[in-house]
Amino acid sequence: MKHILIKSIAAAALTLGLTTGCSDELNISSIDPQSTATSNEQGLLGKMYGMLGLSGQKGPDDNGDMTNMDAGETGFYRTTFNLEELGTDELLWAWQNDAGIPEVTTISWNSSTGRVQWAYKRLMYDITQYNFFLSDVPDDEAHKGVRAEVRFLRALHYWYLLDLFHNCPFKTDFNLSTYPEYKTGAEMVKWLDEELKAIEPQMAEIGAYNSGDNYGRADRGAALLLHARLWLNAHVYDPTITTKEAMKKAKSYADQLVGKYSLSNTEKNGYSGYQQLFMADNDVNHDAMKEIIFPIRQDGLHTMTNSCGMYLVNSFRKAGMPDLGTTNGWSCNFSRAALVRKFFPTLDDCPLSTEAAPDGATEAEIKALDEQDGSSTKQIVAKAGDDRALFYGGRGGGVKKRRTEKISTFTDGLSIVKWDNHRSDGKAVHNPGTDRVDVDVPLFRYAEVLMIEAEANFRLGNKGAALGYINQLRDRAGAQEFQESDLSLETICDEWCREFYAEGRRRSDLVRFGVFAGNSRALNGNMYVWDWKGGAANGQIVDAHFNAYPFPETEITGNPNLKGHQNPGY
Repeated sequence: MKHILIKSIAAAALTLGLTTGCSDELNISSIDPQSTATSNEQGLLGKMYGMLGLSGQKGPDDNGDMTNMDAGETGFYRTTFNLEELGTDELLWAWQNDAGIPEVTTISWNSSTGRVQWAYKRLMYDITQYNFFLSDVPDDEAHKGVRAEVRFLRALHYWYLLDLFHNCPFKTDFNLSTYPEYKTGAEMVKWLDEELKAIEPQMAEIGAYNSGDNYGRADRGAALLLHARLWLNAHVYDPTITTKEAMKKAKSYADQLVGKYSLSNTEKNGYSGYQQLFMADNDVNHDAMKEIIFPIRQDGLHTMTNSCGMYLVNSFRKAGMPDLGTTNGWSCNFSRAALVRKFFPTLDDCPLSTEAAPDGATEAEIKALDEQDGSSTKQIVAKAGDDRALFYGGRGGGVKKRRTEKISTFTDGLSIVKWDNHRSDGKAVHNPGTDRVDVDVPLFRYAEVLMIEAEANFRLGNKGAALGYINQLRDRAGAQEFQESDLSLETICDEWCREFYAEGRRRSDLVRFGVFAGNSRALNGNMYVWDWKGGAANGQIVDAHFNAYPFPETEITGNPNLKGHQNPGY
C-alpha cells in the first residue's frame, strides 16, 4: 500500500506567528488513509484535505502545524467544535480548571481567551495553506477541478470565521508581505456567495464522491450545502438582508439537493440507521455513506490526532463504561440537563442508575445491572421513543446526575454515546486495543438539507412542506410524527438540536433563532435559558455582544488592518 509524501509547504502568515509542520513525511492519502496516490500535486491536495482532521505532521499531538500551541487542542475540527458547542444548551466540560474552558462554557469569554485565539489562528493558518496551493497549482483547464475543491475548502474556513466572528480578516493571495484586510459580515456574505457560484459548476457532479475511491472529496453537493448554510444564516451576518430573502436563497440551494441523497434508515446488527452515521465503519457502510455528503476522513492507524474523531469518542467516555471503544476515556464532555429535556418531558422521565457498579465488575456484569435498572442506552432510547437519544445512564463509570448544581466531574450529567468506535458489521477496527479511532466526522449530511427545507419553508409560510421534511427525520428516528399544529420556531429549533447535538453547530442555530445571547425572546415570548448559561446553575441571560466572538487582541495589535474593527462589547 502506497502513501503520499506530504512535504512541508507554505509558511503561514507572519502576522499570526505560525509555522508549518516540518517532518519529512506524513502517511495520509489525498483523502483516504487507505488509498493509493502517486504525484506531488496529489500530496499537496492531501495536505489541503488533511488539515480538516489533522493538527500536525505527527500524531496524535506532536509536531503541530502551529508553534507554541498544543497540537492536540488546536486542530480545525476541535477548535471550531468547542466554540460552537461548549457554551450551548447541549454540552458541559467537566474540567473547569482547563485554560479557557470556564469562559467558553459560561459565555464569559474576552479577546484574550485562549480557545478563541486557537480557533482564529487555526482557520487563518489553513486559509494561508489554501492560498499557497492556489498560487502554486496552475489556473488552467487541466487543474480546474482540484482548484475548485481547494477553493471550496477555503470558503468553508471563511464561513466558519464569519459564523464565529461575524466579520473577517480576509486574504486570497499568498503574499507574506501583506496583511489580511478587514471585511464586514455583509462583505463576506457577498464574497462567499460569489465564490460558491463560481466554483459550483467546476466541481464534480452532485454525489460523485458519495461513495467509492474518492469518498471524502468535496463535490458540487458539498458546495451547494455550504451555500444553503451560508444563506440560512445570512441575515445574522448582514442585518440588511431580510429573513425572507435569506430563507428563499437557502431553500433555492437546498432544493437542488433534495432527493439526490437519502437518509441512513436501515437497522443493522441492532444499530439504528442514525447510530451508523457515527460509527467506525461509516466510510464503508453504504447506508451511512448515502447520507454523508462531505466527511472528514479518520483512520485509527494513519490519522492519529486528538483533534477530530479521537476527540469525539474519547472525550465523551470514562473508564468503566461498557462498550467503550477506546482504551482512554478522557471523561470530559457530558450532557447538560437542557439536552436531556429535548427528549423527555421531564428530567425524571430519563432512566438513570442510582448505584455504581461493584468494584471489579466485568463489562458483562455491568451491562446486566444496567438492564436491571433500565438505564442502558437501548432502554433510554426506547423510553424516549427516539433513536437519537443516545445517552448512557448506567452504572459503568460511576453514578451520574441528570443535572448538577456544580460543574466538577464527568458524572455531573448523563453520558453521550453518539460517537462510537465500533463497526456496525461487527468487524475489528483498524487499531484495536488503543485509543485511536476510525470514526469519520460527517461534516455535511443530508439531514441538514431536510432541516434547512423545514425551517425555510416554515418561515416562508409553507407549513405543509415544512412538516413533510421534518417528519422524514422523525420517522427515521422512530419518533412520533408532528402534526402541522405542532410546528413553531421553538419546535424547529429543538429538532435541530435532537438531530445534530454534539456535531459542532448548535451555537450557530441558537444565534439564528435569537436565543443564544441578548433578550432571547425570539421563540415563544419566554426567556430561553439553560443550565449554566451565563455561569448560573439555572441559567441567566447574557449580553447580546456574545453572539459573536471577539478578534483575539494579539491580532488586533498585530494587524494594522484590524485596528478599530474589534467586535462591539469587547
